Amino acid sequence: MRVVIVSESFPPDINGVAHCALQTARHLAARGHEPLVVAPATADGPEADAGAPCPVVRVPSLPLPGYPQVRVALPTRRVLRAVAAHRAHVVHLAGPFVLGARGVAAAARRGIPAVAVHQTDLAGYARTYLGTGQAAAWRRIRSVHTAADLTLAPSSAARRDLEAHGVPRVRLWPRGVDGDRFRPGRRDPALRAKLAPAGELLVGYVGRLAPEKHVELLARTCGLPGARVVVVGDGPSRDTLEGALPGAVFLGRRTGDELARIFASLDVFVHTGPLETFCQTVQEAMASGVPVVAPAVGGPLDLVAHGRTGLLVPPGDADAVRDAVWSLAADPALRAAYGAAGRAAVAGRSWEAVGDQLVEHYADVLRARTVVAA
Repeated sequence: MRVVIVSESFPPDINGVAHCALQTARHLAARGHEPLVVAPATADGPEADAGAPCPVVRVPSLPLPGYPQVRVALPTRRVLRAVAAHRAHVVHLAGPFVLGARGVAAAARRGIPAVAVHQTDLAGYARTYLGTGQAAAWRRIRSVHTAADLTLAPSSAARRDLEAHGVPRVRLWPRGVDGDRFRPGRRDPALRAKLAPAGELLVGYVGRLAPEKHVELLARTCGLPGARVVVVGDGPSRDTLEGALPGAVFLGRRTGDELARIFASLDVFVHTGPLETFCQTVQEAMASGVPVVAPAVGGPLDLVAHGRTGLLVPPGDADAVRDAVWSLAADPALRAAYGAAGRAAVAGRSWEAVGDQLVEHYADVLRARTVVAA
């Protein structure tokens, strides 16, 4: 099967859309399919794609004002040309909004099906950054996804949100996790001794440092006796957060096995953002055998079993975050039980398993097109 993945982001970018698009391309190539990625150009130039699992077509882009790590594709006919040249059977739209609109139009022009993968709460981002624009964002989302043959939502909450806003033909497709990389055996005593020289409880956050993540909610957790907050990631809020989280250790951006060692070396993982359609870092923490504290909204509702693999707290409540961490700090046996249950809960969520589910979704839309044509 020849698949063109039109993605709003792709490595070396570090975010959920880029990571999922990369894993999708890897899986398709490993299964003998022929993927091609179309994504915005990056500042890294052609060498950025040297390790990609398939060919990558880059389209002109500009950095987002105020958030240069995010690049937005410019209008171009390269998407249509790429779909035609690849002789695609299916167009996969990863987090479609700007480039994805070109992708769904190219699929329609070629008479082939498009599968749209919803990944980002763009309406929530508009509310966070602009204070308005949610309705316009949903009109754009509804327009692009309605033009696709199928929309895949990463969580039950995202599926309900899409359907409530008039998006048709929505199915559930979760995300995978690399259980070989993210595992309890990566726990590193030397790293723990460096981060917590007095044996402090290590409480970690991993993700972008941006306003929508509300990492400042960890400020009261920083005040817990015997606790050390560790922040992994980068973004426009870093300078502000370094002042808002006294005593926290900021490690910057980390990837690969180094990131896996950090995850496994934590005692508690905390996610603070309320706009997650899935929340991959929660799943990676669970695979690492680390108990999770997360807001009871969006993607974490599918991932965290409250009182079994972690604790869900009201979104935006810094006191609830602190109290949840404190309850886990006081009970090492409970932390171990939650961590073991979390690891077991994600055991069947490999990228191979969810990748095969995706290929079945492709096959379904191709069969539906065949029936209509007949």
